[in-house]
Amino acid sequence: MVLLERLATILGVYGTRPAGPRIAQDAVVRSVAMHDPAEGATEPGDVLLAVGERDPVRAVGLARDAGASAVVVRTGAGDPGEAAIEAARAHGVVLLWVAPEVSWSQVAGIVFGMVLEGSETESGRGPSDMPSLADSIAARVGGPLTIEDPRSRVLAYSARQGSADRARFDTILGRRVPEGLRDHLSRSGVHARLAGSDEPVYVPPAEEHGMGARTAVAVRIGREFLGSLWLSCSGPLSEERARSLVEGARTVALHLLRTRVSADLERQVESDLVGRLLEGGTDPTEAAVRLGLTAAPHRVVALQAHTPEERHAATLVAFERATTGFGWSRPGRSTVFGSTVYTVLPCGADSSAAREWLAETVRGLPAHVEVQAGIGGPADPARLSESRREADESLALQAARPGREVVAYDESWDEVLLHRLRTSSASGRRPADGPVADLARHDGAHGTRFVPTLRAWLRAQGEPVEAARALEVHPNTVRNRMRRMSAVAALDLEDPDRRLALAIALEVHLPGDR
Repeated sequence: MVLLERLATILGVYGTRPAGPRIAQDAVVRSVAMHDPAEGATEPGDVLLAVGERDPVRAVGLARDAGASAVVVRTGAGDPGEAAIEAARAHGVVLLWVAPEVSWSQVAGIVFGMVLEGSETESGRGPSDMPSLADSIAARVGGPLTIEDPRSRVLAYSARQGSADRARFDTILGRRVPEGLRDHLSRSGVHARLAGSDEPVYVPPAEEHGMGARTAVAVRIGREFLGSLWLSCSGPLSEERARSLVEGARTVALHLLRTRVSADLERQVESDLVGRLLEGGTDPTEAAVRLGLTAAPHRVVALQAHTPEERHAATLVAFERATTGFGWSRPGRSTVFGSTVYTVLPCGADSSAAREWLAETVRGLPAHVEVQAGIGGPADPARLSESRREADESLALQAARPGREVVAYDESWDEVLLHRLRTSSASGRRPADGPVADLARHDGAHGTRFVPTLRAWLRAQGEPVEAARALEVHPNTVRNRMRRMSAVAALDLEDPDRRLALAIALEVHLPGDR
């Protein structure tokens, strides 16, 4: 099956717009009906392609008669009109309005292709059912089989493992070829031969690794190496079995490609919509509907991931992790700007849902990837660009203090504001004159502690006892220092504006001086 929301989102790439009732998140499409003007009745189906019907109101009626939850209409007009929208709402039929520059053949190809793929997956023949594919190939070539990715991780294995050796069982249980065996295969040149050839490679037994004989073949599309098939065997394969193994590799390649193309297309659509929404460059209501976002508050999460060797590769891995699974089963919608992954999450005043999502996403990344993140404040779809800016500031705050908990803007607004002041001041020269600069110079020349004392006094709101406790000195020491520093700099502590300016200057220009 395929969700109607997902079908509408993919069609949106080609200019299709939904109208009428809101698409239910659990609405599925298992069948497609096509209107034939020559026939008196319309065949039943979950989606009706109203080919040849230029009246959208009549098209909605045809969809109702067919028991369809959606109707695809293409008339060449700019919009369906209020009458058609009202009819769609009245009958509970989603109106999918096709742009005039898109042909019926393109629309039909997309709809039938997605529904066919969904029905194949549901019945155990589709691209996500790799174990059944492994069973089918193993039956043809006559032996236990594993399907592995380019990093020797197991994607699927056949149920038939009766003659499997210890290495095969260790590979299946660990979901990856054991490290010692991987090193042996690399030293033997097996991996290099698979990377450079489409012919089956016979691998002799390696008793020290518990491995019997194998025949491996590359899974490839064009020049791209997608993985490999590994067959347990007693010796080199006959020509017929080798040919069956090569054919099986081609079938696996097509399945992997279809899975990738389908997922990448959805990621492309989602990323483009989220990007425009966060930049404020599109109608927020339309984008929210197409992304499946409700009118409830959402937060933007900004995430950066990097490794010591390569920053951008880790970012793409994080984006893939954030968008794993077809969109409507996921809570968030994501995009990538530069080296940052932005995800819109449905959570209001409580940021715990965003923190849980972040923790789950990080758990799915390789252990050596370093992650920094920030959480914007809650906002409705029309103000998500503001939440994105807040997420950026929260991310910058965590980056400035590695190891601290992820910052949520509305919960750490004071720290964010001070960090904003520091960042803004860095664009100009540090003041050479002024009370704070005078005190800092005096401390440097005479070994006094005027700057930390003034900071503690301001934070204690002028209470010498509280300031002394923070400095771990006697209250009289604080009083004495305050008298002495008034002779060094023009503090004017009776003026509330001057006290505020002094506190800001201390935080901005001497944040580390405690």
